[in-house]
Amino acid sequence: MTSADLNELGAFLKARRAELSPLETGLPETKATRKVPGLRREEVAQLAAISVDYYTRLEQGRVPASASVLATLASALRLDDDQQRYLYEIAGKADARPRRRRGRQNLRPAMRRLLDRLTDTPAMVLGRRLDVLAWNDAAAALFTDFAAIPAAQRNYVRIVFTNPVVRALHTRWEHDAQDAVAALRMEAAADPDDAELARLVGELAVLDTDFRTWWAKRRVNSATYGTKYYRHHLVGDLTLDCDTWMSPDGSGQRLLVLTAEPGSPSDEALRILASWTAPAASAERQEFR
Repeated sequence: MTSADLNELGAFLKARRAELSPLETGLPETKATRKVPGLRREEVAQLAAISVDYYTRLEQGRVPASASVLATLASALRLDDDQQRYLYEIAGKADARPRRRRGRQNLRPAMRRLLDRLTDTPAMVLGRRLDVLAWNDAAAALFTDFAAIPAAQRNYVRIVFTNPVVRALHTRWEHDAQDAVAALRMEAAADPDDAELARLVGELAVLDTDFRTWWAKRRVNSATYGTKYYRHHLVGDLTLDCDTWMSPDGSGQRLLVLTAEPGSPSDEALRILASWTAPAASAERQEFR
């Protein structure tokens, strides 16, 4: 492990214990006033059955952690599946999944065909770093004219934070933006040497205080499904289910689809939106660089 990896591991452990209370972990509450929120180092060490000195050195980035220690820490800190995956990856104990290759991201033909067959359903293909590789007419009608955004800036997280139209579209913007940051953190764990991702994070941290704050919290979430709430300037309020499916070829490409319950006002609104905008919102056929 590099010193950067060790420091990230320590920072992640510290951030996670700050979110837990003794009551959540089964430890007895004490009357003593806590100087900082969350668990103390001594309490984490007790739950993980390791020495306080060793745990302290882990948080300080001075020693690596074995797989067995990571397992006990994951249990002690009540980490969910995404958080555990992130923990193992930054500790250099990730599973055997191949690293996603950097360089040109070529849109898979199967993804293109899927987009072409989805007419009333907003859908887009996301690649590494959550770059927007392709989209259909319905997605452009719902979100924004992706073709008007320079290819090098066509990134989902960047758009959520910097595009005023997309920002105003989300009625629960803070919740959705935090999910996007947590998903980007997962990307960083999967490929910590991605220079373009590092530049993206640095740029957004400078441009937006919220991004900088949420990135520092080190929350992780693969964000594969959920409910989105939008207020579109043409068709009003929309409640949509958001689901993503990973490509089986290891390319890291995923299909994001937004659907509405059949017969619901949101379903009708999507149909109206598609009928009004389909001639003007043509999906770009070129692949992302």
